[in-house]
Amino acid sequence: MKVAIVGGGICGLSLALHLKQRGIEARVYERTPEIRELGVGITLLPHAMREFSALGLGDTLLKAGIENRESAFFNRFGQLIYKEPRGKFAGYQYPEVGIHRGRLHMILYQAVRERLGVDAVVTDCECAGVEQDDAGVTVRFRQTSSGAARESVRADVVVACDGFHSVVRKQYCADDRVAFTGINTWRGVTRRKPIFDGRTYMRVGSINTGKIVIYPIVDDVDGAGNQLINWMAEIKQNTTAQNDWNKPGQLADLLPIYQDWRFDWLDVAQLITDADQILEYPMVDKDPIATWTFGRVTLAGDAAHPMYPRGSNGSAQAVIDARTLADLLTEHDDPRAAMKAYEAARVAPAAKVVRTNREQPPDFINIKVEELVGDRPFENLDTFISQDELRALSENYKRVAGFALADVGARV
Repeated sequence: MKVAIVGGGICGLSLALHLKQRGIEARVYERTPEIRELGVGITLLPHAMREFSALGLGDTLLKAGIENRESAFFNRFGQLIYKEPRGKFAGYQYPEVGIHRGRLHMILYQAVRERLGVDAVVTDCECAGVEQDDAGVTVRFRQTSSGAARESVRADVVVACDGFHSVVRKQYCADDRVAFTGINTWRGVTRRKPIFDGRTYMRVGSINTGKIVIYPIVDDVDGAGNQLINWMAEIKQNTTAQNDWNKPGQLADLLPIYQDWRFDWLDVAQLITDADQILEYPMVDKDPIATWTFGRVTLAGDAAHPMYPRGSNGSAQAVIDARTLADLLTEHDDPRAAMKAYEAARVAPAAKVVRTNREQPPDFINIKVEELVGDRPFENLDTFISQDELRALSENYKRVAGFALADVGARV
């Protein structure tokens, strides 16, 4: 069997590695002319680390990132709402790791080149559409850098891992639309001394009045003991104007929201002002679709289930897709039956995560407390909501997202 993978991101590269483990030939076609270490931070939750560990990359990723010890929730006045241990410190078999997305991508890319060969990833190769018949699929490509046509590729099956703006998904879902509800976001990285123990994932504020997620991704980034701190700021406004995916973020667009966020444990305004870079994005997703597989073509990762980048779950769902699909392609003689079985296994769980990230994300804790106390400092939070009730909200999200302790496995 020959598999053509459209898209060389986290999902596509993970799928290529899983297929190699199972003796299935695959090649990855990536639209960017050159794969480089780009982007900001990403958190690998225990169920994502389970999948990467199955590829033999768990220790490499842990060494390249920072293992989170705890997650802490604060209101916009800097008061602690709730905190909990994470990863192995919460009893999981696998750690929770904050890492630079570019480092993660390069580790996967190098693993594919080492295990599948240096020509296993074809760059500067943008998908222009697919055509299939009873015997296989033809993928049409053009050169991204010039727009010129490239030679078409023939494969037994095609897996579209081409992300949020998937060309393949658009071909089969003509009415595919982006869902935007007025939430814009900014992401950045800042070099500074560790916050708390340098192993804490922080959610501060809410999307209604301003929220920022903060966590370290590189230790001793400059040889002077400073960490590279990743942050993501977001706010919901009464607007239809979306941030531009392709533009750098402007400090003036977000700093006024956080100008007075100066706590005894962190000066948030200074963290933002000192950023090495700021990127802007709209907070968008797409409505779940019931069909991912179209004959010999199927969708995976963000092409299948674009979701809000909340709860660190997009990458986890993508790598679960990759392993599930690889397993089923191994188990079935007919690849079309394998891909329908994959669809049956993954559509409902992924759709549930998409909807939960919209309606009750992990930082729903912050929103709930803000509503209960009237968006002002509190003297005793227990008079409004107990720690047990907050813990229940957190555990509910973990169950939906598939990384409750019972689902991932405890340490042995």
